[in-house]
Amino acid sequence: MGAQTSITTSVYAGLADAPVIVTGGGGGIGAAFVEAFARQGAKVAFVDIDPDGSAKLAERLSDAAYRPIYRIFDLKHADGVPDLMADLISELGGLSVLVNNAGYDERHAIEDVTPKLWRDLLAVNLDHHFFCTQAAVPALAARGGSIVNMSSIAWRLGMGGMSAYVTAKAGIEGLTRGLARELGPKGIRVNCVLPGAVRTARQVEKWLTPEAEREISQGQSLVGWVHPEDVTGIVMFLASNDAKMITSQTFVVDGGWL
Repeated sequence: MGAQTSITTSVYAGLADAPVIVTGGGGGIGAAFVEAFARQGAKVAFVDIDPDGSAKLAERLSDAAYRPIYRIFDLKHADGVPDLMADLISELGGLSVLVNNAGYDERHAIEDVTPKLWRDLLAVNLDHHFFCTQAAVPALAARGGSIVNMSSIAWRLGMGGMSAYVTAKAGIEGLTRGLARELGPKGIRVNCVLPGAVRTARQVEKWLTPEAEREISQGQSLVGWVHPEDVTGIVMFLASNDAKMITSQTFVVDGGWL
């Protein structure tokens, strides 16, 4: 279904030297964001739970203008988020962009969901979008910053077998609009991006069965896979000064499935 694309080569205004934090940046779509920001000349920090993947990514980008820094942290533990964000903001020397990307798309049948599992899945897929934002507001307000929240088309498609995940992803869109209204007077923009079926290593390993491939192929208007790199352009744009009057909006990158 088409060849893999490369990280965008477009240059976006205001990203050179900009301090950026990406959650879930150690692999998948998040790693593509980290690389794209680093290639723009931004000062990037990312958070992930995978030490090996994070170390390899930072090493691979050691030739960038600023080698990315990272912290290993489980974002389900919201009590630790303020200290985590304060540490990263201090090391970066401020904050211009926050990409709330971390998530976990584990499938779960209704009968198997316990209160603890439900709470954990909401915590890893939704809660940190708010708490990372809360901790970042003073630094973002000082620069007139941008927040990009990553949701998914899964909830709009009404996908089954992942009720907590689609609930969280729907919530992210609502949160985006509420935050945009509240933070606009502080000069902070908040937007949301909904990727489609993105061909990450995790998706290929866990979910990409022949049946799933057929469903994706039949669902999309465009022929070809959506790769992580296909999502970076809209995120770079929304993070940049080129989008200085865009907020409270949702952007879909799904090959025309919705």
